[in-house]
This record gives sequence, C-alpha cells and structure tokens, in this order.
Amino acid sequence: MAKPAGWKLKIVEVCDFDADDSQIEEYVDYISDKMKELVKEEKQLLEKSKKYKNEISKIEKFKGLNVEIKDLIDCEYVKVRFGRLPKESLEKIPLYSSDDNILFFPCSNDNSYCWGIYFAPIEKLDEVDRIFSNLYFESVQIESFEGTVEQKIEELQSEFRKMNEEIFLLKKKMELLWNQQQGQCLRVYSKLKEMETFSEIRKFAARYNESFILVGWFPAEKEREFGNKLSEVNGVEYSTETGRNILGHSPPVQLKNKKIFRPFEFFVDTYGLPSYDEIDPTVFVSITYTLLFGIMFADLGQGLMISIVGYLMWRLKKMRLGKPLISCGISSAIFGTIFGSVFGYEHLLDPFYKSVFKLSGKPIEVMDSSSTNTIIYSAVGIGIVLLIFTMILNIYSLIRRHKYGDAFFGQNGVSGLILYVSAIVFLLDTIIFHLNFVNPINVVIFIAVPLVLIMFSEVLGPMLEGKKDWEPESWGNYLAQSIFELFEVILSYVTNTMSFLRVGAFVLVHAGMMMVVFTIAEMLGGAGYFIAVIVGNVFVMCLEALLAGIQVMRLEFYEMFSRFFEGQGRPFMPVKLKKQS
Repeated sequence: MAKPAGWKLKIVEVCDFDADDSQIEEYVDYISDKMKELVKEEKQLLEKSKKYKNEISKIEKFKGLNVEIKDLIDCEYVKVRFGRLPKESLEKIPLYSSDDNILFFPCSNDNSYCWGIYFAPIEKLDEVDRIFSNLYFESVQIESFEGTVEQKIEELQSEFRKMNEEIFLLKKKMELLWNQQQGQCLRVYSKLKEMETFSEIRKFAARYNESFILVGWFPAEKEREFGNKLSEVNGVEYSTETGRNILGHSPPVQLKNKKIFRPFEFFVDTYGLPSYDEIDPTVFVSITYTLLFGIMFADLGQGLMISIVGYLMWRLKKMRLGKPLISCGISSAIFGTIFGSVFGYEHLLDPFYKSVFKLSGKPIEVMDSSSTNTIIYSAVGIGIVLLIFTMILNIYSLIRRHKYGDAFFGQNGVSGLILYVSAIVFLLDTIIFHLNFVNPINVVIFIAVPLVLIMFSEVLGPMLEGKKDWEPESWGNYLAQSIFELFEVILSYVTNTMSFLRVGAFVLVHAGMMMVVFTIAEMLGGAGYFIAVIVGNVFVMCLEALLAGIQVMRLEFYEMFSRFFEGQGRPFMPVKLKKQS
C-alpha cells in the first residue's frame, strides 16, 4: 500500500529488530487493512470531486440563461439543444433567418467556438437538427436540474469545496497514521526486504547430504568481521581463501583509490576493469590524462570555464564525466598561464610575467616559428617518457603475476624496453650528441640481441617458465610468422611514439583557432567585435575540449594501455537490499 498512500519507503538498520514471522505478518495485515480502507475512501472522494469539477466545466459555458433549465428541457412542443458552433458557422446563421424555426441563443465563446442553445418545434426537429449539423454544431448533453445555470454552478461549487475539505482531512488522517507508524513500518519493510534477499541467495546454495554449501566473495579487510558474525551462528562452518591463491576462479575486483584519483575510475571502467592480480591504472590515468589535456588545451580563462562546467555537470546532473573535467580544466588553466593565453588573448599576462618573474614577456610564444619545433619535440619527448614508463609498469605487473616469459622477452618486456631505449639513444647520438654510441658492438648488444629475443619470445618464454610444450609445430612457419610480427613490433614503436605529435599539434591549433576568431572580430568592429570574441570563445572551448578529450583518451587506450593493461577483470557486486522502485 506504499505507492497508493504516497509513502516513501527506505532501508533502515534492523540488526536489533527481533520480531518473529507471525508478528511481522500480523503487523502487515493490520497496516494493509488500515491503508486499504483509507485509500478506498480517498479514491471515492476524488471521483466525486472530479465529477463535480467536470459538471461545472460543462454547464458554465451556458451562463446568462436567466431561465429554469428544467423548464427549458421539459417543454412539450419545443425541443432545446445545448452545444457549440464554430465561430465561422455562427456568421452563416443569418442565411437561414427567413426560417422562423431557426433560433440560436449564444451564451459564451472563446477563440474558436461559441456556446449556446437552439430551439426547434417537435414537427420541425429533424429539419432543424440537419441544418445545425451542416453548421457543425456539436451537442453537449445537459441533464435537467432545478434553477438557473448560475444557481446550479453555485450548488456544484459548494459540493466541490466540501469534497476537497473531506479529501484534505483524509490526507491529514493518512499523514497522522504514517507519522505514528513510520518507524515500525520501515523496520518491518527493511526486514522483509532482507528476508527476500536471503531467499534469493538460497538458490545459489549447493546441497551436500544434510548440509548446504554457499560460496561467495567479500573484501579482504572484512575477513575478521565476517568471521566473527558467522561464528555466532550455530551449525555454520566456514573457510576463507585469498583471491590470489585461486586466480583460476577469476576473483572480482573493486577499485579503491584516493579521493583525488577516484573520478578517473570512469575512464578505467570504460576500457575494462583490471584482473585481480593486475595493477590498477587509475592513478596513472589521472596524472597523464590531466597533464596531456592541460597541454593540448592550454588557456587560463577557458580552462577555468571547463572546470566550472564540469562542477555543474556533477553537482546538478551527477554526470561521472563532470569530476574529471574539474581537474582537466585546472590543468588547462595552469598550462594556459605558462603559454600566456587567456580566452585567446596571447599577451594579457605579460605584466604578470614582468612583475613576478622579471621577464620581458611570456615564456613561450606559441606562434613563433622558433617555438614551434620546441613544442613538437617536447610532445614527442613526453610520449617517449610515457611509453618507457608503461613498459616498466608492464614488466612489474608481469613479474608480479609470474608471467616471466612475457616480462623478459615480450615486446613490452625487458627486451622491448632495451630495444626501444637503445633506439632512442642511438638516434639522439647520431643527430645531436655525436658521442659515438653507435658502433657494431653496441648495435649487436642493444639492438640485434633484443630483436632476436623478441622474435623467439614464444619459444623462450615457455622454456623459462618450465613448460614442456615450448617447441613450435613447424619451425619454418614459426620463423616466417615471427619475422613479420617483428616488423610489426618495430612499426608499432615508431607509430606509438609519433602519435604524441598530436599533443604539440593541439597547442598550435588552439592558438591558430583563436587567431581566426580575433581576425573575424576585428573585421566586424564595434559591438560586433565583442560578440565575435564571446561566440568564438564558446565555439572553440566546446569544440577543442571535445577533441582534446577524445585524443587524450585515444593516447591512453591505444598507445599506453595496450602496453601494460588487459582490463579483463569483473566487478565486485555485493549482495544488497533492493530499494523500493
């Protein structure tokens, strides 16, 4: 009876609620019968109230007939019709004025219709009805009653007010009952929901002789509390096992991060949860996503606006994306201060740099040709550092999971890390440092050997882990396949590194888009200048925030996650009492 009565039921603590089944059943019967009676009475009153309201609405259209309605309806030789005509038809009635039988008396009207009555002698009734039918007259059924329309409306309104007063008193009565019974009702409701949940759990139990076996998962930190509660139950025996010892059963995962990092669990959930023995990448994502977004969308003013929008998205709509946007907006504001951009104004912060840092202008002139190469090279450098770090994370994760073959010989293991770092060092030495690192011995040790180890990783890995079936079915097929896969590995190192060029490119894109906005604004001049600047900022902010967010997510998922994170875990879904829907 909760829904008809308008009561809002919620789950409350019932640890100290010791009522037995018969007491609960007795209370449920009592409160149900009580509420059924009140709800039934309320329904009857509402129906009567609605009837009075509809009747008032119907007859009030015919105000102004200062005659007894009963006398009109009960005429013996003349019939009266109540209804309405379209206003266009009302204008056509004079065309029938030659016929003495056509008498229409208007009472009220609105924008489209005119309400009124017409009279017709009994012997001419069919003919008159046909004429008014052609005029699109719509009949309204009015029952006979004593008195005029005004008197009847006053009588109905009096009854309508009386009904509303009775409904009000009844609702007060229901409210009083709820106030008296709320505590007990919620306890009984919660107890019933608990019993329902236990009943649903029971179907997962397996029977063994005279016993039942139930297997489930609970957080490790709850082990002592869980054990203490089970120990209080007679006839129950239990044993526990850590998830790490039974990885074959795919233990569920519950992410636990510091409050500052928790919003970025949204991106991890989007890709997939870590397995039980896999590292949680949330902290890594929160730092790198915020950093890269800030660099790509570097603007002090627009960054602060993004933070405000993110806060409102979370506060008003509870959108999970809102919280990460707050951090990303702050990062954008910080890098916007470094790059000297405020709503696209590139030199608005020059006085700040001069007074605080004693600089002649902003530190980085984005659109200056001398800075362009620095920005691009820095973006690639950031990509190299992040890829190296993800390989280190992968090695650590694989060793922790006892996958030593992939940890040492995989393309993202120790061999791949040595190969990638060596290639970067050799390239820098050849182009910049000229320290003669590139020689045959170093090439063999740091390039050729890792390549060979990666090429034969599917053989060396099982051998290292002590597996017996390490030898391929066909060495010829294996070598041919491995050569092509090795080429793909080398290509992936290059493409993954070059993908980070987009970080630097977006820095230039932001400055270029705002330059276009200000060019258009200067062409318009006057008030048009400010309108163009405001509209342009809004457009750039929305478009670039969307693009930067997508591109950073792409870098996370495809360039970094693919090196150390599988995301094949399943979520921990504890048993909960179901709330009232």
